[in-house]
Amino acid sequence: MSNKQLDPYTAKAENDNLTPQEKIDGLHSIVKNVKTGMLTTRSASGQLHARAMAPTGPVHPEQVNLVFIANRASAKFDEIENDAHVNVAFYDESTTNWASYAGIAKISQDKGKIAKYWSSATAAWFGDLGDGIHKGDQNDPRVAVIEVIPAEIRYWIATRGKIGQAVEVAVGAVTGKTAAPGELRTITREEIQLVQGLTTK
Repeated sequence: MSNKQLDPYTAKAENDNLTPQEKIDGLHSIVKNVKTGMLTTRSASGQLHARAMAPTGPVHPEQVNLVFIANRASAKFDEIENDAHVNVAFYDESTTNWASYAGIAKISQDKGKIAKYWSSATAAWFGDLGDGIHKGDQNDPRVAVIEVIPAEIRYWIATRGKIGQAVEVAVGAVTGKTAAPGELRTITREEIQLVQGLTTK
């Protein structure tokens, strides 16, 4: 059971004094800089499998969903159909910023949605099989959209550079004071629903 009195780092680092949009802005700064996340799914036998994938976007300032273009013939689709609960994590080694999306993955082969998120560079991941059907373009029947609709998003964003972080950790080690050279932020289910409601109007 979590206990903030016994976890002073979390208690010190948490920042709940931000608007939902301010939290989303900080989140987007991490995702845009990292570019590639690790999408984790669960197999029918319960094993967790993660793979690197680059989301398309975010395409608008209020976006909290993650959208991926992927090959419908790959095993991750079987795992999503078995259990739609997924996690997507991002880590920026240059700043130590990280973000974690916990949510539900939805699969779509809607042509309009594919066209919205398709880019010419995406074709390289499919290849033209030479059969006149699987051409590796946006009309290829293998092409599908995975949309991750988050239930909660947590992220950590540095408030100091690497040297400042190292100094604070060193001071904490000597003095016994808790180091927190950054902020832990949570975008709650309620905030996500609020933002999604505003963007669909």
